[in-house]
Amino acid sequence: MTGSLEAHAVVVGAGPNGLAAAVALAREGFEVVVLEAADELGGGARTRDDLTVPGLVHDVCSAVHPFGAASPFLRSLPLERHGLQWAHPEVAVAHPLDDGRVGVLYRDLEETAAGLGADGDAWRRRFGPTTADWDAVASDLLGPMVRVPRHPVATGRAGLLSLLSATAFARGFSTPEARALFAGIAAHVYLPLTMPLSASAGLMMTAAGHAHGWPVARGGSQAIVGALASLLEELGGRIVTGQRVGSLGELPRARVALFDVTPRQLAHIAGDAMPARGHRRARKWRYGPGAFKVDYAVRGGIPWTAEAARRAGTVHLAGDLEELAETEATNHAGRLPERPFVLVAQQYLADPDRAVGDLVPIWAYAHVPHGYTGDVTSMVDAQIERFAPGFTERVVARHVMTPADLEAYNPNNIGGDIAGGATDPVQLVARPRLAADPYATGIPGVRLCSSSTPPGAGVHGMSGYHAARSALRVLLR
Repeated sequence: MTGSLEAHAVVVGAGPNGLAAAVALAREGFEVVVLEAADELGGGARTRDDLTVPGLVHDVCSAVHPFGAASPFLRSLPLERHGLQWAHPEVAVAHPLDDGRVGVLYRDLEETAAGLGADGDAWRRRFGPTTADWDAVASDLLGPMVRVPRHPVATGRAGLLSLLSATAFARGFSTPEARALFAGIAAHVYLPLTMPLSASAGLMMTAAGHAHGWPVARGGSQAIVGALASLLEELGGRIVTGQRVGSLGELPRARVALFDVTPRQLAHIAGDAMPARGHRRARKWRYGPGAFKVDYAVRGGIPWTAEAARRAGTVHLAGDLEELAETEATNHAGRLPERPFVLVAQQYLADPDRAVGDLVPIWAYAHVPHGYTGDVTSMVDAQIERFAPGFTERVVARHVMTPADLEAYNPNNIGGDIAGGATDPVQLVARPRLAADPYATGIPGVRLCSSSTPPGAGVHGMSGYHAARSALRVLLR
């Protein structure tokens, strides 16, 4: 590895995981340089105020951060001192149904259970233990799958529930609103809800929400990477933007290199330096369904029929459990559902400075097949209108990002896949391979630190942290 810069470690990619890896190494006293191809930091955590109406603050990709606020690594850092402030809406998640009922997730477990009526006790039983043991469970499950848990009882209990399909888990509730509420959260995993392990994201995101909320970063998601970058520079790290890396030979001289890219991208960069078996496995890495994103400027906010949705930072739109299960199965099969699952974020409720007068920014995206090339804007509009009649009359401006646009904006989003690769049971467990050190690549000193590694997608920095721990074994020799 050659180049004009020198360091103990070089990190390629200044998204949340790349910066987390860099901070983890720098705080151990090592010199770190981060190379970012774009002219700005952030990867999947960037913010702009020029997408719709000038001044309205829109998150371009990630928006709401239950795993960010609950991340064991991010919580260990003094990010507040570097400008990061979490802002919480009154209601974390709302899932309205066509008959006017609504499933509501509050940060407080007891308030949520009380609102679910007949399902209150079942909700407490399912989520109470993992919520109470969040720090222990998170430290074990938000990392490599092949390792001895430090907290076997708490982790084992959560792990067994995670093995279920989301539909089986949801049918432990008797009311449509409780079933739909859980299913909508579980659907973040981009899996058919009848598949084993599809309950995992729902369990962990719900417990994280009860333990630490579903907040937004005040000022936009860019504040998360901004705080990480500021901390890194305080620790002596360096960041170079506009620096694309096309091969290992273009890297600065360093003892270790960490890549915040997907396996196929790393195989292209590494070429023959990667062992043949690993190269074949990386090239076969599969990508999942995509996202179709619409940002709105809305006068006066969305006129939701369900009052709780008007107070919710996140609103899931998909109808009941059965409709959502069918929708996700259709999407996973490569066909666009008639009514795609739509996720809406109203960050301005917790962070009012994002609005301009009575114009508020609304963030929304639909689950669509991988690489979908059609226009889904009207379908996203219709799903919101379904639960908020009169919505489209309030829309002042829209900004659309297709799966291709999302990939152009962040090359890790192959085909609009914002999860770093398909999350079916095989790739959810073997991410990117089943090993005690899944961050190692077979190339001496080279590690993968992206969301294609455990624990997967989310602005939590845990993939970067664990990859850095792997790299430290090289640096400390």
